[in-house]
Amino acid sequence: MARRWHLEEWTKRRNARLLLDRSRHAVIVEPLAYMNESGPPALGVATFYKVPPPRILVIVDDLDLPFARLRLRMDGSSGGHNGLKSLIEVFGTGFPRLRIGIGRDRQSGEAIRHVLGAFSPEETQALPAVIDRCIDGIELWLRGDMQGALNRVNTTNTKRNEGEEPKDA
Repeated sequence: MARRWHLEEWTKRRNARLLLDRSRHAVIVEPLAYMNESGPPALGVATFYKVPPPRILVIVDDLDLPFARLRLRMDGSSGGHNGLKSLIEVFGTGFPRLRIGIGRDRQSGEAIRHVLGAFSPEETQALPAVIDRCIDGIELWLRGDMQGALNRVNTTNTKRNEGEEPKDA
């Protein structure tokens, strides 16, 4: 997103890195805590910028979704994801979340090594289209087009719904 939006100046606030895009009324936040402790840094930034939970879109990787499968939900449980559990502890369940499937390593079964490891050559080739679909959905969500965001993200079709290029947010 930072590249598509031409954002480069990361700042640090309350144990998180962030990029501010005033034109889109968006703050991109990367907690610097461990994933299972990401709630407090996210709460600190949300409190500072006065962003209510329904306007916080959390983006997480998900072992339980196949690689490249995306799932956008406006609310819900943690689904066993420790980062979401931490966020639910501080915000409750009333925030949207975008899960990005990374699948499980079927050979070794080691989750940590798989999550922190490199993508396969096939995954690396597919990744740009996955990222584009994520950002397209995020931009639709930012504009208030919830149905468009859900349609764009929650599909296995990797072609854009609105022509070749997304509309500016």
